[in-house]
Amino acid sequence: MSEGLWFFEEFTKYLLYGYNVKEYLYSCRTKFQKVDVLNLGVFGKTLFLDKKIQSAEVDEFVFHESLVIPSLVTHGYPKDVLIIGGGEGATLREVLRASSVKRAVMVDIDGELVELCKKYLPEWSRGALEDSKTELRIEDAYQFLKRTDEKFDIIISDLTEPLEGSPSIKLFTEEYFRIIHEHLNDNGILTVQSGSADPYYNGFFASIYATLKEIFPIVRPYWSFIFSFSSPWGFNLASKDTDPLLFDEDEVIRRINSLGIEGLKYLNVPLFLSSFSLPDYLKKAFGKARIISEDNPFIWKE
Repeated sequence: MSEGLWFFEEFTKYLLYGYNVKEYLYSCRTKFQKVDVLNLGVFGKTLFLDKKIQSAEVDEFVFHESLVIPSLVTHGYPKDVLIIGGGEGATLREVLRASSVKRAVMVDIDGELVELCKKYLPEWSRGALEDSKTELRIEDAYQFLKRTDEKFDIIISDLTEPLEGSPSIKLFTEEYFRIIHEHLNDNGILTVQSGSADPYYNGFFASIYATLKEIFPIVRPYWSFIFSFSSPWGFNLASKDTDPLLFDEDEVIRRINSLGIEGLKYLNVPLFLSSFSLPDYLKKAFGKARIISEDNPFIWKE
């Protein structure tokens, strides 16, 4: 297609992003969502789900290193890791950086999306989906967790924001996070991608923090700036017994070396420590945030 074509993302009813399309690589609707894979020139290959940007070639490593590496370092020696969502395979790729990981279970409801990402975005997974340590399950994560009695060292939630009618709505509730808590080992850690951390659209980030605080003794929100999202982005790390804020640089270095993590392009030691430092506007938002429940879910509207 010509470079005169534009693709528009309605972030909310108040905010619209426009992208000049260099090439339309693929478009379809799976059973669960609309999928568009575009070459946007500046961002390179870019994945949109339900017309909302998910990850871009130019900086997907920033998002996925930010999502995964802090939990690996905080735990110190994870063996069994569960990924909820993560269809592109990049979260899995980052998990498998840790030499201690013996088994990585990835549960995604949309098998068609996983196959499309393997075909059109192989740079994201880099073979992780075929790794001998990987166990891929195409099913509903809620049902998987209710059925299994397995426990994990780390659980990583890499899900889309809860739009109206989305199957992910129930995966951001207190009831669900309590189920996850039961499936973590005694020193287990949960990390949740938690949406925008900008001064206006931070309610989802703050509400996840408030909800996790009802369940976990240690919850540490942190953030990174994601160029392709045009926004700072929030993450919540919830731990049963280990606090990353107690680490100094030497301890972070020791843990990274012990895990055999190499080749990071974004997250270095000072950045790991500083990512937990938040501005006052977010601290204020956390103080006013509500608990997300099945009776009072968070639905991204505006």
